[in-house]
Amino acid sequence: MKTFTLRLQDAAKSEFIEGVSSFVGEDESGSFGILAGHTRMMTSLVFGLARFRIRSGQWQYLAFPGALLYFTDNELSISTGRYQLSDDYEQISEILQQQLVAEESERATTIKSLHQMEQELLKRLWENSRRELVS
Repeated sequence: MKTFTLRLQDAAKSEFIEGVSSFVGEDESGSFGILAGHTRMMTSLVFGLARFRIRSGQWQYLAFPGALLYFTDNELSISTGRYQLSDDYEQISEILQQQLVAEESERATTIKSLHQMEQELLKRLWENSRRELVS
């Protein structure tokens, strides 16, 4: 069975996994698979789960908040801000759900902060325009 190498890297760690026989991921166009000998490709993976199989063993699951995938010379590189790896689908799904909730909360906080800044800016512009009219 032909295999390839998977290189995972995030902001804190990097690891090589030898003997990968298949990879399944998802980008904006949908799900796709990679086998050994695949042509060179690059794509952006969406937030979610990918999976890969080492030789004919069980699936390994990879959770990430989006990633850049590059396959060349029988090496698959996945670069992301952070990732979690597990052979337990239920565990990795829970981790992914927690990440999604945390990111949504962070996004809501950022939007609220931007809205407050916008309101303050409009208030100051209005006050400055009033001062110019009085002068």
